Amino acid sequence: MKAFTFNRHVAALLVGSMLIGASPALAETVLHRGNAGEPQTLDQAHTSINIEEFILKDLYEGLTIYDAGGKIVPGAAESWTVSDDGTVYTFKLRDNGKWSDGSPVTADDFVFSFQRVEDPKTAAGYANILYPVKNAEKVNKGEVAVDQLGMKAVDARTLEITLERPTPFFLELLAHQTALPVSKASVEKNGADFVKPGTMVSNGAFKLVSHVPNDNLVVEKNPNHWDAANVKLDKVIFYPIDDQAASIRRFEAKEMDLVYNFSADQIDRLRTAYNSQVHVSPTLATYYYAFDTRSEPYSDVRVRRALSMAVDRDFLAKEIYSGSQIPAYSMVPPGIESYGEPSRADFAGDSQLDREDKAVALMKEAGYGEGGKPLAIEIRYNTNPNHERVATAVADMWKNTFGATVTMVNLDVSSHYAYLQEGGKFNVARAGWVADYADAENFLALSVSTNKTFNYGSFNNPDYDALMKKSYEERDPAARSKVLHEAEALLMQEQPVAPLLTQADLWMVSDRVKGWEDNAANQHLSRFLSVSE
Repeated sequence: MKAFTFNRHVAALLVGSMLIGASPALAETVLHRGNAGEPQTLDQAHTSINIEEFILKDLYEGLTIYDAGGKIVPGAAESWTVSDDGTVYTFKLRDNGKWSDGSPVTADDFVFSFQRVEDPKTAAGYANILYPVKNAEKVNKGEVAVDQLGMKAVDARTLEITLERPTPFFLELLAHQTALPVSKASVEKNGADFVKPGTMVSNGAFKLVSHVPNDNLVVEKNPNHWDAANVKLDKVIFYPIDDQAASIRRFEAKEMDLVYNFSADQIDRLRTAYNSQVHVSPTLATYYYAFDTRSEPYSDVRVRRALSMAVDRDFLAKEIYSGSQIPAYSMVPPGIESYGEPSRADFAGDSQLDREDKAVALMKEAGYGEGGKPLAIEIRYNTNPNHERVATAVADMWKNTFGATVTMVNLDVSSHYAYLQEGGKFNVARAGWVADYADAENFLALSVSTNKTFNYGSFNNPDYDALMKKSYEERDPAARSKVLHEAEALLMQEQPVAPLLTQADLWMVSDRVKGWEDNAANQHLSRFLSVSE
């Protein structure tokens, strides 16, 4: 009896010690992400900006995905083959691919998702991303029925996609947020409510738990994800904070592990204090001003060129961005291997003084400025200290060069872009474009007249449109690149957009975060990250 009692106590002590030893391992591993703004939606068909993308790519998984280093790798598809002529892709979906409700991810789900994006009733702002798919553009314009889209489910795990023409960057397109799948069953059952917490069914490494607008959005590990065993985080909390100073304060207070975008004038201070936790990563992105070509004086190429010439880009890069960005004179950023050196504006090689002299002469010729019509300009930008400083500096440049009266108006990032994408009138508007895929076409397609979503200034030039059309039809890579260079040269001559800076992504990354890799694609899926104590 005594022996039994002794063993029982020993067992109790052992169990207790095991529990004590296990308690740290049982603690929840949480990543706190600052996300620079509130997402306008979690419906992939209606997203367009990266603060939405960061969340969506944790929740959903496309046929292809970006790995931690920004390279395209298999996602929901474990493999694929391509026809000899480059127009037919056959994808094999993973046998263990499941939605968060445990149901299988099928080829039908992808057919449904892509048809939904292209259906004109959906009014997807990014429908053009999938235009390389056969009949996609015709479907989107209502010229043919949605079932004519070049996609078919061969069987539950086999998806065949037929393209209009060979598209070298097609696998990258499939990793875009617009190409993320939705659960056919969930959308048909829940309608527009499929995006809500408690209702959303997703196939990514995480599932949506809660969303308090302008406060936080919480996702937790999806146990049904095919690679769940290798996902090291239990939960990710996104904080939609567009106040950059507040974001940095919370990072410094160790309340956030990641902060996306901070005021560039803080770089030196932050580097001194946090050293390697400050990440300035060059990216395929262009910071530009768009002119509303629908109304005078911005319908006059002379006015647009004059205003662009008068902007001292060196000052913006050095004084406002502390050298973290570089002056830009081309819409396409450098670094796209298939394109080579971009076509720069013809005034790029002039000194700033010479540019200003030419700008004054052009503006006078157009009948504005000193001795002509008064020049009143409104600059629109999304709320952000860096953008405010750029707008203030540009306003001073235009005042000093032309005697212009310049005012400024700002909105939060979602409202700003929604206004532009819905065709709102403006004078000059700040915009930025981050490559959806590493091809010059992605930047140049923004100014095609039929691009109703991203051609903010409604630029309409038949010669430009013709060159872009020719580029789509050209199969020889070298010849295609030449045509695209011609298109960019014309764009830079006309200046409906004034590229100002080639961007870098600014991140604060806590030394607690492991697995982080800077990459030009600015892709940082939480599934590849971990947090150490």
